[in-house]
Amino acid sequence: MITLDYRDKRPIYEQIIEQIQKLIVSEVFKPNEKIPSVRSLAMEISINPNTIQRAYMQLEKDGWIYTVKGKGNFVSEKSGWLNTEKIAALESLKKEILKAKALGISREEIIELL
Repeated sequence: MITLDYRDKRPIYEQIIEQIQKLIVSEVFKPNEKIPSVRSLAMEISINPNTIQRAYMQLEKDGWIYTVKGKGNFVSEKSGWLNTEKIAALESLKKEILKAKALGISREEIIELL
């Protein structure tokens, strides 16, 4: 389910965040579904539980998951994290369009690519 690339320059917890986000977006993990516990995921991918906890804390801060005390971590409803991701995607797209315009790519060429 989650695989780590030890040659990747990003920290392991960031790789875990990205992969869990992909699992949520692709609906492998559905809204309000329990995700693996810190301990079980740490054992599954053979890393320190503190690394998983750090990833889960960031996912919760960003609205991707929520914690129910004594029960575990669950996938948040789409509205919160989906809006965040849409905004990030639009900002990224806007940046690339401005870059394309600066390189002399016409409006028509940009629209055709979109």
